[in-house]
Amino acid sequence: MPIDYPAILDLKLTDVRASWSDRETMLYALGLGMGADPLDPKELRFVYERDLRVVPTFATILASAANPQPPGVNRALVLDGERRLTMHRPLPPHGDVIMNGRVLSVADKGDKGAIITREVVISDAVDGLPIATLLSSQFARGDGGFGGPADTAAPPPMPDRAPDLQLDIGTRPDQALLYRLSGDRNPLHSDPEFAAKARFDRPILHGLCTFGICCRAILQTYADYDPAAIKTFGARFSAPTFPGETVSIDFWRDGNAIAFEAHVRARGVTVIKNGAATLC
Repeated sequence: MPIDYPAILDLKLTDVRASWSDRETMLYALGLGMGADPLDPKELRFVYERDLRVVPTFATILASAANPQPPGVNRALVLDGERRLTMHRPLPPHGDVIMNGRVLSVADKGDKGAIITREVVISDAVDGLPIATLLSSQFARGDGGFGGPADTAAPPPMPDRAPDLQLDIGTRPDQALLYRLSGDRNPLHSDPEFAAKARFDRPILHGLCTFGICCRAILQTYADYDPAAIKTFGARFSAPTFPGETVSIDFWRDGNAIAFEAHVRARGVTVIKNGAATLC
């Protein structure tokens, strides 16, 4: 069944409730590799309940429950495209939220597929004020040609100069097994036989884990580990990372704007493109 356009734009999920404890907050940070040095006081604040802080990209875990799933899309041919996160205030280490999700736009790329962009607004369940807004785009490779508009927003341009800073962050061979406990149980990240059927020689790391690692890198380099310093954060997914690989992040800073890309230099691939963050 082809995408029904423009009816797909009416697809919404409203008043979706979610709650979490400090356990989920710490588990997410551990899944990003934080706390590898248990004597590092700055990273300890993300994995220990005393004065606990929350990595901003934890919002991606919460928002997954409120992402509308368009009918008629061939799920087997869907790839994650990008995430763009706006923080209205820091996430608390535990809390209750109400989320509203909708299909924001759909771009028709003909025989190349369709790009579906969804928005989820996460608000505090007590005061009703927004905490974060998340835009997510998926590339539905088998669902183009439905007669919709072809336009999509251009990604943020990358600076035409050498990086101002580079940072290497290693991942563990078992990192996907830990990260999946935050909610994404896709066997592509845990089952070698399933990964082989998807033409990978081993399970791959979650794209959102690599995304979170890049946010962790900005916390470390430009934000002094203060989540309140990050106003916006987003990037495109371009290739998988394998658990155990080293993720190398390049940064360009212009005032409060930070551009970034992430690479696995051992394989010569770029795993995150068109990264852009804004500091408060």
